[in-house]
Amino acid sequence: MIHIGQLNKLKVLKHVAHGVYLEGGNDGEILLPLRYMPEQCEVGDLLEVFICYDSDDRLMATTEMPFAMVGQFAHLRVKALEKVGAFLDWGLPKDLFLPFSEQTRELRVGQYAVVYIYLDKSDRISASMRLDRFMDKEPGNYEEGSAVDLFIAAKTELGFKAIINGRHWGVLYSNEVFEPLDYGQRVKGFIKKIRPDGKIDLSLQKAGYKAAEDIGEKILQVLQDKGGYLPINDKTSAETIYDLFGVSKKKYKMALGGLYKQRIITVNEDGIRLVRKP
Repeated sequence: MIHIGQLNKLKVLKHVAHGVYLEGGNDGEILLPLRYMPEQCEVGDLLEVFICYDSDDRLMATTEMPFAMVGQFAHLRVKALEKVGAFLDWGLPKDLFLPFSEQTRELRVGQYAVVYIYLDKSDRISASMRLDRFMDKEPGNYEEGSAVDLFIAAKTELGFKAIINGRHWGVLYSNEVFEPLDYGQRVKGFIKKIRPDGKIDLSLQKAGYKAAEDIGEKILQVLQDKGGYLPINDKTSAETIYDLFGVSKKKYKMALGGLYKQRIITVNEDGIRLVRKP
């Protein structure tokens, strides 16, 4: 059984003038066109290929990879608009279809849209902007403080809505984000809090002293790179702290205090100094 819109490992059955045919099970033989063939390609070889449709809506294989596959979220550019829907650039010669019924706002050519890639009732690869429909309806097995993969999907009055591990919604609050974020960006994050109603608060940094340990290592590394002295202290502006370490001043001060208590640094009016190696 092949998986349309995903990677498959298929056996080479035979060579033809315009490529090779691969074993497609119930879907029959699937052509891998000559232009996508590896240099060394023999009958019996297993090839990892992406299965999609050609311009005549026939199944085909390719060694080119799209920007995202079926079952994934993506941030894709609108290439064309038709009465039936939009066509998105997803990195393959045949554009990805976004039906008009799956759009949640008016689109223009050149704009980007956050979409989920799925198979429609006819097994055609399609995109949808109706993201809620494709979220996991079961609660996630997350623990507060655990690391997760985030996909930035939307912006709200509170901050950013992010998709957690490709399955659930979470929120990054604006007053806790200290780096620029863009739609479609993939970042590492952490589960900050799981609310009684199941909603999830997120953070881009570890909580409390775990974060302070990581930031402390950054401070020490920068100190060593600068010869053991930095013209900053606990009164330095939040903007400068972020420029240097990419964190909030609160977490910076927590890390600074930890290094001072360990007698690794001194903190004075003119700056901090490294007094011993950790």
